[in-house]
Amino acid sequence: MTRLNKYLAECGICSRREADKQIDQGRVMVNGQKAVSGMQVCDRDCVEVNGKRVKSVSSKVVLAYNKPVGVTCTEKDRHAEKTIVEAVKYPVRLTYAGRLDKDSDGLIIMTNDGTLIQSMMRGANRHEKEYLVKVDREITDDFLIGMSKGVYLKELDVTTRPCFLEGIGKYTFRIILTQGLNRQIRRMCGHFGYKVKSLTRTRVMNIELAGLKSGTYRELKGEELSELYRLCGI
Repeated sequence: MTRLNKYLAECGICSRREADKQIDQGRVMVNGQKAVSGMQVCDRDCVEVNGKRVKSVSSKVVLAYNKPVGVTCTEKDRHAEKTIVEAVKYPVRLTYAGRLDKDSDGLIIMTNDGTLIQSMMRGANRHEKEYLVKVDREITDDFLIGMSKGVYLKELDVTTRPCFLEGIGKYTFRIILTQGLNRQIRRMCGHFGYKVKSLTRTRVMNIELAGLKSGTYRELKGEELSELYRLCGI
């Protein structure tokens, strides 16, 4: 048996939070009865959302997608030029595990496996994400040291975790984070008076961007996928 909100997430219908909203709004039925928040279901139950039968996901899909600049990480937004769902156009409904803002590009993991998403998004798990960043003026040792020690972000009232930084050019550095605050790298750079000119995510845990052209995706399989699940404790 599985909690209904988790079941809907694992079926690729929506996130757990959105599932709870739909349940509260009376849009979810279980075996012909209006669903109740927190109830347990299994594959034998008839679950409907907005009058449509929900089918259990029998095969898990996990993609590595190279998001271009200009694509917005959202499923629905009438103001967005192009959403990530529109850009990927995958035949099965997928959700992204970790956003990249519209002005950034690079690696995003997309999947219909709700359990994998929950593990990857849980900040306490400290999963690594690596970025290549170009800024508007020359990088100094003080900047690299200051960034790596952690930065107090006044607008978020939080101090970032210590992280790894490496200068790889006059204006470019590599950074590895274990958290995912809103526009974190841009805010951290701004604290030291730097402006980000370009930001590319190059790695998520064991998955590398290398060789994946902008706007394309590849399906994760074999040892690479097994290792991702192992790192997530699944």
